[in-house]
Amino acid sequence: MKIKDFKLEVFFGKHEFTAPYLLTQSDCASMSIHEVLDLEQDAKEEFLNSWLGYTEVSGNPELRKIISDLYTTMTPENIVVHAGAQEPIFNFMNVLLEKDDHVISQFPIYQSLFEVANSIGCEVSKWSIEQGEEGWLFDINKLEKLIQPNTKLIVLNSPNNPTGYTLTKEEIEAIVVIARKHDIYVFCDEVYKGVELDGSKRPWFADCYEKGISLGVMSKSYGLAGLRIGWLATQDNELIEKLIKMKHYTSICSSGPSEFLAMIALKHSDQILERNLKIIKENLKIAEVFFNRYPNLFEFNGPMAGPVAFIKMNMDMPIDEFCDKLVEEKGVLLLPANIYAFSGNYFRMGFGRENFAESLEKFEEYLVEKKYV
Repeated sequence: MKIKDFKLEVFFGKHEFTAPYLLTQSDCASMSIHEVLDLEQDAKEEFLNSWLGYTEVSGNPELRKIISDLYTTMTPENIVVHAGAQEPIFNFMNVLLEKDDHVISQFPIYQSLFEVANSIGCEVSKWSIEQGEEGWLFDINKLEKLIQPNTKLIVLNSPNNPTGYTLTKEEIEAIVVIARKHDIYVFCDEVYKGVELDGSKRPWFADCYEKGISLGVMSKSYGLAGLRIGWLATQDNELIEKLIKMKHYTSICSSGPSEFLAMIALKHSDQILERNLKIIKENLKIAEVFFNRYPNLFEFNGPMAGPVAFIKMNMDMPIDEFCDKLVEEKGVLLLPANIYAFSGNYFRMGFGRENFAESLEKFEEYLVEKKYV
């Protein structure tokens, strides 16, 4: 398989572990192993006595039961645990798609959600987000117009990275109607579930549609990226069997200690998500004050859910050049729009980390020093 470089990971490979002020991160604040184990009595001793042999290919049965309880229609048999989000994306695309299939993908979106399909030889059409008077929006009518006779898959990411846009319940239902009418699978990356800023809990796509597949992960809303635990959920039992067999060629099984820690975290899901949502909301208040100070320089599209937003900067310098200078001269990391192959001077800002205020202060210092404000 020939596949293009993953632009975001190449970019982060240069800067993520050297830049002191990470103002663009897409995950929420993390926790130590000690903090996770403290969530439950006797968990430490049980963790230390954990067996370090192979785990089940589809995932620990107890973990799959806990994950299935996040949904309304899923059983443990409808869940396949994977390593993070990249493995399930890669495996699913290679299980479902064939050369010359047509795929429709939300845009902008996490690169692997369309790049793997490209590498298989599929034609990919982009269903692009649009700037409305009150923020971002997707036109459902334009989605249906993109459908071709050989369309096999619609790829969604809601809440969306990088914009923070979240499909409403009504939009989800409308997409299901379209997909069912044309007999199309829908893969929805839902890794930011649980940190909706309006308090409205949208349904998982796998619960809404018999050909719907939901991607979940411990990395984003939970902030536990080091566990490398993700999963796919679907009502399609035949697809589940194919995913399990595909996993024989990738990770085979997940890390037992990681599965144990994921179980503890998910048992205390509400507590962790509440903590992270509080951090996001507090940081957004700080951000709104900042952007209100500079209305001519920035167009701030606040997120509907999740810890990221896509913000326009009104300047002549290309945004990728600006971001390169910013990290080199001030140590502040922002992610430019060209990483998403998105036109315009947009950058991604992250609100999920506890040192957000300090990083934003350094960003403002740079703007003042360079006389942008």
